[in-house]
Amino acid sequence: MATARALPSPSRSTLFRAAFAVNTTLILAFVYLLFTQASVGAPRYAIYGVTWVAVGLWVLFDTEVAPASTATRRKAAAVGFGYFALLAVAGGLVTTPVPGGTGGLRVAFLPPGWGPALIYGGDLFNLVLMPARVVGYAALAYLVYDTVIEAAGAAVSGIVGLFSCVSCSWPIVASLVTSVFGSGTAIAATVTTLSYDLSTAVFLVTVVLLRWRPGFGR
Repeated sequence: MATARALPSPSRSTLFRAAFAVNTTLILAFVYLLFTQASVGAPRYAIYGVTWVAVGLWVLFDTEVAPASTATRRKAAAVGFGYFALLAVAGGLVTTPVPGGTGGLRVAFLPPGWGPALIYGGDLFNLVLMPARVVGYAALAYLVYDTVIEAAGAAVSGIVGLFSCVSCSWPIVASLVTSVFGSGTAIAATVTTLSYDLSTAVFLVTVVLLRWRPGFGR
């Protein structure tokens, strides 16, 4: 029977990497504001954007993947890539073309973290590559990759082990909320207004749960 594992105390190397991620993100945000026409806008949106990037960088630099065979790593990579693809579609990185929308490639100078966003408008699809979403979703996909590798060595294996992790589908569900309630209702207005707040909260909770994996253990 799988058992939950306690939240580990952060090591000095973990704290160092976390501080490095935060400092690097803040420096990049300052340089970005200094040398572009971008503005902070509502302060909380800038804080959210910087938080996504800093936490994402920390996850990517601090997550140590367990040893595994080449075959297991390939399977885990396939699951992680598929997970990133789902997040990219659900989270708006990849969208269908907008009738009358601007085509071609351009850069949008959004608030720090959300910008500079690389935007592409094409006949088949659109891309909206905001740093916060790209780095954040890459971090979640990497944690799922790590989870699949650990599942291969657990009592339950493969994709069954992945689904024993209670949080793996959270960010997808949260990103789809605005699509489900995409009408003129009061609920839709509230969800749209708070979409950055909700998505940031779910992102942070999901990072913690994917690192901790309650109900999942060797």
